[in-house]
Amino acid sequence: MGQEIEAVRFTPDDFVEYADRLRAETALLDEWFTADIFSPRDRMGGFELEAWLIDSLARPAPLNETFLKQLDNPLVVPELARFNVELNDHPQHLWGSALSRFEASLGATWQQCRQAAADLQLRLLMIGILPTLKETELSQANMSDLKRYRALNEQILRLREGRPLELDINGREHLRVAHNNVMLEAATTSFQLHLKIHPRVARRAYNAAMIVSAPLVAVAANSPYLFGHDLWSETRIPLFEQSVAVGGFAGASHGPMRRVTFGSGYVRHSIFECFVENEQHYPLLLPMQFHDGLEQMSHVRLHNGTIWRWNRPLIGFDYDGIPHLRIEHRVIPGGPTIVDMIANAAMFYGLMQALMSAEVPPEQQLPFAVARDNFYAAAQHGLDAHVTWLDDQRSTVRQLLLEQLVPMARRGLEQLEIDRDDINRYLGIIEARVRSGQTGTVWQRTYVERHGDDLAAMTNAYYAHQETGAPVHEWEIS
Repeated sequence: MGQEIEAVRFTPDDFVEYADRLRAETALLDEWFTADIFSPRDRMGGFELEAWLIDSLARPAPLNETFLKQLDNPLVVPELARFNVELNDHPQHLWGSALSRFEASLGATWQQCRQAAADLQLRLLMIGILPTLKETELSQANMSDLKRYRALNEQILRLREGRPLELDINGREHLRVAHNNVMLEAATTSFQLHLKIHPRVARRAYNAAMIVSAPLVAVAANSPYLFGHDLWSETRIPLFEQSVAVGGFAGASHGPMRRVTFGSGYVRHSIFECFVENEQHYPLLLPMQFHDGLEQMSHVRLHNGTIWRWNRPLIGFDYDGIPHLRIEHRVIPGGPTIVDMIANAAMFYGLMQALMSAEVPPEQQLPFAVARDNFYAAAQHGLDAHVTWLDDQRSTVRQLLLEQLVPMARRGLEQLEIDRDDINRYLGIIEARVRSGQTGTVWQRTYVERHGDDLAAMTNAYYAHQETGAPVHEWEIS
């Protein structure tokens, strides 16, 4: 979905031709998996950070076009809403000082963005959901001027036969909203992690990513408030799932095959199963025609980009044109600070390596339904959520992290030969956050409990702490 398209409206013939090309490319992809032609270059990581442009009153500032012209950095691009941008970086080999290199590189890009924003009397904020956001600001007038976004909006409303999108989120409070466009999705900003994987371990990697989603979404939670309502610990999860609420074929828009989904099950033999599911179960949204050869997988990749699994398999290409496999981990919100996000990345990469290399595949020890239930419980209740782990024992996520998962992530990072100083620094931040209990969500809620529900004041205080660069577990509330 990062690629621009040429048309906003499509004809019935466009859908037929796209479906034909999608079938042909999916068949070729099957041959690729059978012949095992994917690049063996693995152990590389990367990320995308979505951020908010805000004004002096902590309101969203729909000026990303002006901001991006001022910035002039090809690694920073527009997002769905005019008040969001996405920061990208070059991938790193996951060994040595990779984590501190991520922090330094993202920090340099962030500093450049801060200066460009300041030149326009704007500020840049990393947070899952902007607490001051109003529903009326999620209008088509605030949609970025890219054809793919307008086409996406039109096609989702077409599949819904014009019915508005409906939010119904039960958390600490209850929010019900009917909305007439896909801009609800723009309220959710994330820190998406990429892991390039060896084809021999792709199945293990994909299943492991689903298993670790529960502890990651709990320890990284930073999105409690939406439209003035205190909802889930990570409200992005139900918000995104309901903001693009169209499902599979045969009228299954309210069935199990959701466009934004935890998944329909573990991969049994190959992650090719996800691409078969894409082709067989999901209606086309953007039937753009490409004429660059089946081997570019353009139709497969665009269609896959309109299915937002919380852990999404990706097909990419190395510098020499050899196709490769990646996992995109989408559960972590933006913020609160750069060092917090790199600590979250360290936790993810360490857990993934440990589970992928475990003697007994973890998916044999934890049923998919339990992994899925763990994820939603953790998204709703954060570190206090009760989950079931591989030993079939129930505990809070907080206890699980301290007793098992932080040590497991350490072992995984050691297997990757990450520098000991990096391991100690970033996993130390995770451990301190868990011991204190203060995630971004907990800090936001505690501020409101002490100072009242002035969310603009809370956002300004959050921004001031973010500017110090200190990890969130060290933030005080005066």
